[in-house]
Amino acid sequence: MMRKLLFTLTLVTIFFSACTGVMSTASGLEDESFLRFIGNPSVYPSEVSVLVDGTISFKAEVERDHAKRPKGTIYAISKGAHNIKVTHENTVIFNKKIFISAQETKKILLP
Repeated sequence: MMRKLLFTLTLVTIFFSACTGVMSTASGLEDESFLRFIGNPSVYPSEVSVLVDGTISFKAEVERDHAKRPKGTIYAISKGAHNIKVTHENTVIFNKKIFISAQETKKILLP
């Protein structure tokens, strides 16, 4: 009788220790957005210069628009309103204020 009770208590202890309870995780969208620069690469054989909000500058590749198979380089920026200025060989080719949401990829269409 004592042996049966001890065996039952051991099984119950193992059973309850194996239960971890409910585990949940929460995840949301990252607070970043992306830019792609679309145009004719033969017109812009070298990279274009990009200025975001007058403070952040970087060089970007210009690519053709592949609507069925997006490929190429994307550039991460924060979500929200931004002033984007694109120059090529000291000539402004794009200067516009845009609004971009979290995880959105905005195509910057160059002439």
